[in-house]
Amino acid sequence: MPLSHYTIPMHARTWLSVLSLPLVAAFTLPVVQQGNPPKPAATAAKAVPQDPLAGLSDIQDVLSLVQQNYVDPPNMEKVLAGGIQAVLERSHPLNAYLSAEDLRLPDPGPASVGLTVLKRGIYASVLAVTPGGPAAKAGIQPGDVLRKMDGDSVGQLSAWALERRLRGPVGSSLDLYRYNATGDLTKTTVVRALPGHADLTLKPGTEALLVALPDLLPGRAEELKKALATADRGQTLVLDLRLCERGAMDEAALVAGLLGAKGSFATVQEAGKPDRALPVVVGGAPFARLALLVGRSTLGAPEVLAACLKKGGARTFGERTPGLGVERSRFLLKQGGAVELVSRRWLGLGGEKLDRQGVTPEQVLRLAEADDALAKVLAALATPPPPPKVEAPEKAPEGSPLLPPHVIAPKKPNP
Repeated sequence: MPLSHYTIPMHARTWLSVLSLPLVAAFTLPVVQQGNPPKPAATAAKAVPQDPLAGLSDIQDVLSLVQQNYVDPPNMEKVLAGGIQAVLERSHPLNAYLSAEDLRLPDPGPASVGLTVLKRGIYASVLAVTPGGPAAKAGIQPGDVLRKMDGDSVGQLSAWALERRLRGPVGSSLDLYRYNATGDLTKTTVVRALPGHADLTLKPGTEALLVALPDLLPGRAEELKKALATADRGQTLVLDLRLCERGAMDEAALVAGLLGAKGSFATVQEAGKPDRALPVVVGGAPFARLALLVGRSTLGAPEVLAACLKKGGARTFGERTPGLGVERSRFLLKQGGAVELVSRRWLGLGGEKLDRQGVTPEQVLRLAEADDALAKVLAALATPPPPPKVEAPEKAPEGSPLLPPHVIAPKKPNP
């Protein structure tokens, strides 16, 4: 049975919390103790090394007790699958458990509703909406909160299952139950369609040029190179990344080089391997002045590009990016399933963890669709940059998996 079809009764959910706590504590307790070392004891007794996996034996005991003594016979397969998924999501909301049946499922189809979402507990927040796509035409906007998909609670679905639900055959429909800005729960039916190729757009102005990149997929750097071939490098270039939601790191490094960046592009951190620097591919001359527009739909590789150009001196405007500078890998399990784990993360040139803090613009600039973005940025450039702010870290939402500190959970809607 696919993971997306699991329906765990309330009593099983109680046991999921019990099962996950020893494992989470086993991994987190040593880290906490390292950050806050205990005071040395008065005696000279040698400290006993702590086994970080010691708590795993408790999980087996709990499973046996549940199976033998619980008042209702539990479905142990569902309990185990739900417990594994709960532990994975506590590490990162993009982590996912796939059963052996999940791996045998056929491709859902080439069409999409044009959404990028991030699970947050029992909700999924809409991070990006593809311009002109089915979801955009249906009125769905970034910031909307999804509660159900085709009647199934988002809380039951992993990140992998959520992404799969958004795809399907051309013309197939998907029912989304969402909370909009007013807090009302509404049902919206979206018809999947093939994603079209989005061209970059250029808008010339007086001694200035605005270029909007829709993504950083392979070939985008070559397209940008042709578009800027006759551009006057003595003018101001405004690079709009507000709707740039996907792409490849290598392509982002090429774009950085076209805009005059040199040296290192970013650093990748991967478990069990030394940090690796990705260099900029030099390929163009810098503009006299470079400004960036970023926002809530600037995701992944575009965040790394923005961090590189900002470090190189580009003025940055817009809204803070979500902080998803990560990559996932799939690891097969002995019993036939698999897990998808966030196994790599990208650091900016200043060492900032782009999977946690994202890119913070120097000046907040919220633009409506009808606003003249180029004019607004040029007006902002005429003012001196504000002094840097020291922001206190924000709490992760109650009951949610560990999220980037600035990612705020949606307001709890009325029941």
